[in-house]
This record gives sequence, C-alpha cells and structure tokens, in this order.
Amino acid sequence: MLSILGNTTYRHLFAAQVLSLIGTGLTTVALGLLAYDLAEGDAGQVLGTALALKMVAYVGIAPIAGALAERVPRRIFLVALDLARASMVLLLPFVTATWQVYVLVFAFQACSAAFTPTFQATIPDILESEADYTRALSLSRLAYDLESLVSPMLAGALLTVISFHWLFVGNALGFLASAALVVSVTLPMVRQSVVRPFRERVTRGVWIYLATPRLRGLLALSFAVASAGAMVIVNTVVLVKEAFGGSDREVALAFAAYGLGSMIVALALPRLVAPDEAGAARIPARTAMLFGAMILPAGLVLAGLSPSFGMMLAVWALLGAGASLVQTPAGLLLRRSSHAEDRPALYAAQFALSHACWLAAYPAAGWLGAAIGLGPTFFVLAVGAGVGAAAALVLWPRHDPEIVEHEHLPIAHSHAVARDGHHRADPAAAGSFHRHAPTRHAHAFVIDDHHPVWPRR
Repeated sequence: MLSILGNTTYRHLFAAQVLSLIGTGLTTVALGLLAYDLAEGDAGQVLGTALALKMVAYVGIAPIAGALAERVPRRIFLVALDLARASMVLLLPFVTATWQVYVLVFAFQACSAAFTPTFQATIPDILESEADYTRALSLSRLAYDLESLVSPMLAGALLTVISFHWLFVGNALGFLASAALVVSVTLPMVRQSVVRPFRERVTRGVWIYLATPRLRGLLALSFAVASAGAMVIVNTVVLVKEAFGGSDREVALAFAAYGLGSMIVALALPRLVAPDEAGAARIPARTAMLFGAMILPAGLVLAGLSPSFGMMLAVWALLGAGASLVQTPAGLLLRRSSHAEDRPALYAAQFALSHACWLAAYPAAGWLGAAIGLGPTFFVLAVGAGVGAAAALVLWPRHDPEIVEHEHLPIAHSHAVARDGHHRADPAAAGSFHRHAPTRHAHAFVIDDHHPVWPRR
C-alpha cells in the first residue's frame, strides 16, 4: 500500500491531508472546551447546534463549490481554502458569544465542504492506475481512522502544558503546512470541453450521480452507513456510562474498537478489490460493499442485545469493519462513473448526498434514544440500515460492466468539440451546429451530454 507514496505529487497531497486531519481533530477537542467555557451547562446544546450547522454547510455548499472548482485552477483553489480555514480557526480563541462560534463554524465547514471533494477528485487524475487509486483510497481511510485515535491523545498531551486556546493555533499551523505542501506540487489541469451556465454546473454532479445505477446504489449504502454510524457517534457515551457503568476510559476503548475494525478492513481491501494484471479483482466492489452494508443492521441488532461491555466492543469493531467495507471503495465507483472534467462536480455531489444521510441519521439517533430508550433505538436504526442495504441490492444491478454496448438516436446540437468517439472524426464541427447520425457502439459508459440516460438491459 505504501508504494504509492513513491509518487511525489501524491505523497505531498497525502501529507497535506494528514496534517489537515490532525489539526481538525485538535479543533474538535478545543471546540468542546470553548463551548463549556462560554455556555457551561448548555455546552451540549452549543455543540449539537455546531454539528447541525456543519452538516447543513456540507449538504448546501458542496455542489456550489464543485461548480466553482471547475473554473479555478485546482492548486489555487485548494491553497486559498486552506488559508481561509487557518484564518477562521485563529479567530476562535477571541470569541465571546455562542453566535460567534456558530458563524465561524459554519464558515469553516463551508470551506471544508469546498476543499474535501475537490481534493478527492484530484487524486484519480494523479494516480491513473486503478490499482494505485485503490491503495490511495485505503490509505485515506486509514488516515481518517488514525486521526480519530491520535488527535484526542495529542490534544490531551498538549493540554497538560498549554491552554485549549493554543490548540486552535496548532490547527492553523496544520492548514498552513497543508497549503505549503499543495503549493509544492503541480496538479493536473482539467480543461472543460463545454462552457456551461453556473446553474447547470451546480446541478450537473447530482444529475450524473442520480442517473447512474451504481451511484444510486451507493447513495442507499451511504444511508445504511449513516444509520449505523450515527448510533456509534451519538450514543456510545450514553451506552457505556448508563448501561455498563463505564468511565471515560471505556468510552475511549469503544471508539477505538470501532476505528480498529475500520482499519483492519482498510488494510485488507487493496488486495481484495484492486484489479490484477488481467484487470479482474478477487472480490468485485459491489460484492464487498453490499456485504459490508449487510453487516450493519446485524451489528445494530446485536448492539441492542449486548449483555456486556466486552460484547459491545466486539460489535463496535464489527460495525467499523462494515462501514469501511462500504466507504473505502466508494471512490472507485465515482472514478468509473465520470469523465475527468466532471469529477469535481460528481465528488461534490457524493459529499453532499452522503452527508444528507447523516443529517437525517444524527437527530434520529439522538432524539429516539432520549424518547424511547437505546434498546428500541438500535432496532429502529437497524431497520434503516437494512432498508439502505436492500435498496442498494435492487438499485445497483449485479451485471454492471464498464463497457456497455448502446445505441444513439440521431441528434443535432452545438457545443465545443471534445476529443471523444463522437467528434474525433469531425474536428471541423468545433463550436458549430452539427449532426450525429444514428449509431450503435460500445465503450466505457458514463453519463454525459451524449449519454444522458443509462441504457436499458
């Protein structure tokens, strides 16, 4: 897996991602302490509102940011966002009211909603081999899991010698280092073959996403992951302390078990789903992801029945493994389902739609847990995860080849000519009104201007 770090551009971008994640983890800890400093007993309400604002920013801003990313050089765009995030976290130590926290958190998360999908869409353009890209996806998953373990420990160590306000400074330094690493490399320039209106650029990613069967399946899988993940994130503390009488140490162990399950899968996946020299994977991505989704409702049912803390740790590791089986290969589906010029919009659509699932799952896990108890809530969310897994099984066809034979009806239109199979033979048609005769052929099929509807089987 580490062999891909031999690629200088990817190595610098991965280091930028790690520094950004660690810094964000420090801010998460510091934000909780800041909320208590400002609101004391109402700190939970402040953090809950900030979390909701984060999800709103992710869902609402990502498609707009994807449209902007198409028109701005990627390196300039990413560096500007890192600098903006650094400036915002540096303002947090100086806030004196909760509304200021909300404004800064929303602005910060809006920048993250622009940065993350643009960053993710850049990696497949750097690592053109699907095997290398699969390793990169697993390495990224490991980075997220390790951050959730390392950042709290690092924050705890730092808080023994400095006040929590300095953690925000540490985050700002992480973003500045990330910006410097992005500046140090040359990122591929993706030229748009067609100049589109802003409204079309905003909606294009979602249109491609919802018109692609495998991605409709991915959305259902994202709902299954959110149903399970929300229970872990929202109710672990309550379950450990109230049901099992545990301490903060046991809470940390529970989260560590979830992360460990995820990391084990991330380490194993490159050998399982990456294509071999013949282009075939040991386990198709669809099989791995659906299996992971089926683990989730079963794990939630077991969690509702867990008689001991030890059993809970095993179930949490199982849930982490199931979530990682779904999430880690998701980038492969996005790569296979888009042209390079549409990737920023499509990754932004995945970012927004998947977080919309979390926006629904978070309050469900919290409110139901308080209203009907944790046991029944586990079963309700298990139904949600099961519905997501079952929907994915239906929406994502078993036979899902990359190369699809299909038929084109005769059309006449005008646009800048792309270098594809529809225009290569007629370069004189560039920018002019031209016609396409009816034809039937086969190639790697993705939704685009010439293929607005997925072929029927």
